[in-house]
Amino acid sequence: MARLILDTGVIVAAVRDDRPRILEAITDQDDVAVPAVAVAEYLTGVELDDDPARRAAQAAFLDELLGAVPIIDYTTEVARHHAALLAHVHRTGRPRGAHDLIIAASARATGRILLTTDAKADFGELPEVEHRLLTH
Repeated sequence: MARLILDTGVIVAAVRDDRPRILEAITDQDDVAVPAVAVAEYLTGVELDDDPARRAAQAAFLDELLGAVPIIDYTTEVARHHAALLAHVHRTGRPRGAHDLIIAASARATGRILLTTDAKADFGELPEVEHRLLTH
């Protein structure tokens, strides 16, 4: 059993019905959670979609997902890990997107493995952030 946290790309892959790839990475025994910022990123895509039927389907999918997995809130503990990661990227001169760092901090604070589709985010360079790349 693995303790996983999903980034937004994994949620998008799931809604696009990329189940074979996701089922290779997540088993029924895994403890899966979603960071609150990934919910916000996903909902931004829903809000920007011009197709009302697709928007409704995407919103329904998210509701179903969130009914099954817990959301990791941005707590003081997550903020401490976020600050440590921000300091790290400032020291190394390798900036990251704010949301990527919050997702990584959520994983780090909760002792979860970050499951991502984003090879460019280079989560492996971040200290104490374990990650798995969901490849195509």
